[in-house]
Amino acid sequence: MLLSLSIRNFVLVDELELEFAPGFTVLTGETGAGKSILIDALLLALGERADASVVREGAARADVAAEFRASPAVANWLTSQQLPVEGDTVLLRRIVDASGRSRAFVNGVPVTQAQLRELGEWLVDVHGQHAHQSLLRPAAQLRLLDEHGGHAALAAEVAAAHAAWRRAQRDREQAETIAASAAAEQERLRFVVEALEELAPAAGEWETIEAEHKRLAHAAALLAGAQSAIDALTEAEGAARERIDACAARLRQLTGYDARLQPVLELLDTARAHIDEAAAELRRYLDRADLDETRLAEVEARVSALHAAARKFRVAPAELPTLWHSAREKLAALSAAADLDALRRREAAAADAYYAAARRLSEARAAAATQMSAEVTRAMQDLGMAGGRFEVTLVPAEPSGAGCERVEFLVAGHAGSRLRPLAKVASGGELSRISLAIAVIAATATPVATLIFDEVDAGVGGAVAETVGRLLKELGRHRQVLCVTHLPQVAARGDQHLRVEKEAAACGPPMTRIEPLDRKGRVDELARMLGGHAITETTRKHAREMLAA
Repeated sequence: MLLSLSIRNFVLVDELELEFAPGFTVLTGETGAGKSILIDALLLALGERADASVVREGAARADVAAEFRASPAVANWLTSQQLPVEGDTVLLRRIVDASGRSRAFVNGVPVTQAQLRELGEWLVDVHGQHAHQSLLRPAAQLRLLDEHGGHAALAAEVAAAHAAWRRAQRDREQAETIAASAAAEQERLRFVVEALEELAPAAGEWETIEAEHKRLAHAAALLAGAQSAIDALTEAEGAARERIDACAARLRQLTGYDARLQPVLELLDTARAHIDEAAAELRRYLDRADLDETRLAEVEARVSALHAAARKFRVAPAELPTLWHSAREKLAALSAAADLDALRRREAAAADAYYAAARRLSEARAAAATQMSAEVTRAMQDLGMAGGRFEVTLVPAEPSGAGCERVEFLVAGHAGSRLRPLAKVASGGELSRISLAIAVIAATATPVATLIFDEVDAGVGGAVAETVGRLLKELGRHRQVLCVTHLPQVAARGDQHLRVEKEAAACGPPMTRIEPLDRKGRVDELARMLGGHAITETTRKHAREMLAA
């Protein structure tokens, strides 16, 4: 349900805050006052296309925000879109700047225009000469019929059965595609697996064994180099340790003459300690190292085997474990997919389940279509369309998640005219009245909580106008209804009455004002609608009688 609407700098509106109540709300005003501006602003918030022309002259941007009470279905949609759910309300906002660029938000989070429009279809349904009208969409007609007939659960069962059938069909098709070349592929994979099974390359093995091979292959050079370093440091004649000791002894004699040489002696002592430590570490290295010819031969054989396998399968040696694992998985998958008969049986069973559910749905739809056709046809007679007919037809279609048929709403506006699709009805007023009849019939079924009727009473008057007002009032018991009207018979039925006025501005374009009316204001407005600008006591009396009735 629409709770509030905030409009800033939209066309002729500079600033407007409105709150809405449940039931039936009417909007009235002089011709040209801008009664449809509120509807247009709401449609902007619901994701309709916009350009710079909606921005009030002299303003930087137009800003429209609409707050709704969110149904469980709306909350589920928000969750599916990863948008925040804030209590039981949802706030839609649309900003259009003077260059025509627009931004959209839901509960403060930026969204696309497409997301905003999709959410809007859960919140509001507009009947009239506007594009935002679900009754013209085949999918919406089908959903409306299913909801009116009370078999939405059966429709969901059909959709699930169709999805299961399609999955089984895809599994079978994939298996058949694989089976066409399965024999050759299995043979190739089996060759790879058997060859690598014997080699059994391990993950990370290549890096480890390559490093070990380098060490073992250069073991003699490593031992000789370490011994040579020990000799140069401590053991050979003229080794570094011996020369440092001689230098230190000479300087120690001289420190008696100049104490400033003492730090140099300390540095030489440190150097002697480092040389001793390095020599000790080299001796420990020699103790642990040896020329393991046997291990070197083993490692060289392993490196050679890994290289040979890598060349055979045209991969790097380090990639052999991955190739082995992948070949085993693919071979197992091919073996499992080989049972085509089982997959075909599963597909056939899924198809049978789908067609059984679809037949039940088709029968339920046929009964609901007959009932809905008769009810809407009866309502049309009261709406100035004597002799008119409405017919819900089921047209066979390719099996889908929606069943084995599509729905068409056909209408003949008067006696003698032929049935045509609802979307091709020429008269906007005629389309609005038919939509009104359908909406009233399906009021308890449609999930949309707010219905808007824009000029549904165009071209009617008298008894028909009374009927339109009565039907809208009745519809307001089930849904929130907003109606732009020029008929006092309709306006008098409203639970809430908003008057639209255009005021001249001191400078710049005129401004549109919308204000809720109390009982006295309603009497004056109805008197104006009855008698024009000259409001008399007679028209006021008639207005009070209409409100009292």
